[in-house]
Amino acid sequence: MYPTLFTTPGVKKFAEAIDHERQAQLAKFGDQKHPDGTGQYPETIDADVARMACQQADEGGYLDWLHILREEVAEAFAESDPARLRAELIQVAAVCAAWIHDLDTRP
Repeated sequence: MYPTLFTTPGVKKFAEAIDHERQAQLAKFGDQKHPDGTGQYPETIDADVARMACQQADEGGYLDWLHILREEVAEAFAESDPARLRAELIQVAAVCAAWIHDLDTRP
């Protein structure tokens, strides 16, 4: 379908699934423009709490995908600078790709 652009295991399949979903969204809603709505209270507090919970889970040996994704999403929601928000959203997408790859490669 696409030329080989992705070398990380699972990323090509992830990108194709996202592309399919984006086409469905565009067909249903068109090109949408909305304010970010990020960088406000209580999201900034939530990000601190999510970071601490993720760190504690890691230190306690019970870190899971929910902790990791919750932290990344909370950090994105707390960010008001557009460039930093974009970077955080890329991290959210990368964690989603890793989690989906984990699901796809389980026995």
